[in-house]
Amino acid sequence: MAVKINYRDKVREYLLQEMQQGALAPGQRINLAAFSRALGISVTPIREALTQLQQSHIVRAIPNKGFSIAEVNHEEAKNLYELVAHLEVLALEESEFDHTLIHQLKKQRNLIVNAKNALDRVNAYMEFHRLLTSNYKNSVVQQILKDLKTRVFFYERAFMADDSFHYNSNDQHDAIISAIEDDNIPSAALVLRMNWKLIQNYIEKQLATL
Repeated sequence: MAVKINYRDKVREYLLQEMQQGALAPGQRINLAAFSRALGISVTPIREALTQLQQSHIVRAIPNKGFSIAEVNHEEAKNLYELVAHLEVLALEESEFDHTLIHQLKKQRNLIVNAKNALDRVNAYMEFHRLLTSNYKNSVVQQILKDLKTRVFFYERAFMADDSFHYNSNDQHDAIISAIEDDNIPSAALVLRMNWKLIQNYIEKQLATL
């Protein structure tokens, strides 16, 4: 039986990788030929995958011109962060944490604190939140979170360069880990929701100045 390739996920992961490396930014046109060469697949499935990714607001179609990375906006930020917070809290409440995962969370928290630049910090921060929900077994929610967090990354990459902001966020990460260690998942979930709200408010204030 032939293995069906999920081009949608493959293209989404490549988009995120390019964003993480600073090679793509909101509003930037997508070079289909370059994607084809990088991924080793033809332009047609890439175009179809990008069409599907419009539903998650990761890209937008430009009539007769192709695709670009979707630009950020205030209304989407509010809806996006509220939804991600809700789904992450749900995933956290239904997860189990062993010593290995707690150790990984602590290591990731340190990477956030010691990041040398904004891009490294955002990448470390996104991985911390991925680890928080990594043991949740609902594959549908996990797929939705992957798409949403790809879009979240665009906002974080654009606005999360302020070092002073991260002190409060780091304290919340410590509180989440501490609550998990104490097997107090309700408290961890509460702080997690507060953490997303803190970021949402910060992002919305930055957007309001544009």
